[in-house]
This record gives sequence, structure tokens and C-alpha cells, in this order.
Amino acid sequence: MQKALSKELAMLSHVVLPFFVFVYFSFVMVLTGCTYSFKGGSVPPHLKTIAIPIVEDQSAYGDPMLRDSFTKQLVELFMNDNTLQLTDRNMADAMLEGVITEVKDAPLVLQGGEQVAQRRITVTVRVTFQDLKLHKSIWEKSFSNWGDYPSGGGLTQRSEGTAEAVKKLTEDILNETVAGW
Repeated sequence: MQKALSKELAMLSHVVLPFFVFVYFSFVMVLTGCTYSFKGGSVPPHLKTIAIPIVEDQSAYGDPMLRDSFTKQLVELFMNDNTLQLTDRNMADAMLEGVITEVKDAPLVLQGGEQVAQRRITVTVRVTFQDLKLHKSIWEKSFSNWGDYPSGGGLTQRSEGTAEAVKKLTEDILNETVAGW
């Protein structure tokens, strides 16, 4: 009988002891102010609106439409995401400013005779996300992404490569802004 009771206590301790350890550490965390959330990253609740001024182009790439198309793509993504409402700078809780710092156009794939078959455009942008309510910078980061296009296709093909890079970049920026917390 005592052997069976001892066996049951041993089995019970494998279940009860971990439970009490969990309860103890949870209690200690609450007392010390440590909290844990299963909520995942999201924008702080006091940020409801955002301003996105026209992205500057300091790349010297020479495409006069690059800054406008970048800004338009970024604004459209934020409008579709609907996490932060777009507004002007005077009314915004937060602001997202960007500067295109570099655009590289380089050969990617060579064919026989060292002919370039495909090229890659890499766009780099420095972005600052500011909390205007608390008057502080939340983050400042450089983002870089690329788009490929067939060589010899002219400006239209190169524009498609640039558009692909801009699409990837703006998605990266949106994700970092609304989910990178």
C-alpha cells in the first residue's frame, strides 16, 4: 500500500510541481512589473494617423518620376492597410519620411560572348518613422531591394525593374512600420 502511495505521489509531483513553478514565476513577474503579451507587434494605441511627405531623391539616378512613383506606391499601401489613417503633417500622430539614397543598375546574367542578358536595379532608401505626439524618433533604417529586367529592352524594361524594386521596398517599409514593434 505504501509503495503504491509513494508511486502515486511521484507521478503527482511530475504534474503538480511544474504547475506550481509556473504559478510562482507568473506571480513574480506580475509583482516586478514584467508583462508578456501574446498579441504580436502592432502600432502603439496612441498613434492613429500618419503623414507621408513626398519622398526625396538624392540618388542622382536621373529618373524624374522615381520619387513621385515611390511616394504614390507607399501612400496606396498605407491606405489599403488601414492600420494608420493618412492625414497631413499638421494633424498627424506620426510621420514617415523617406530619402532615396542610391539606385544601382548592374548586369545580372551574362550570355555567350559576354553579352548582358538581364540587369538588376537595386534601390536603397533611408526612412525615418517619428512619433509626433511624443516628439521622438521611433526608428530610422535603410531599406534596399531590387527588380530585374531584360537587357536591351530600353527605358520601358528598366522602368519595370525599378517598379518591382519600389513595390518590394514599400511593402518592407509598411511591414516595419505597422508590425515591426
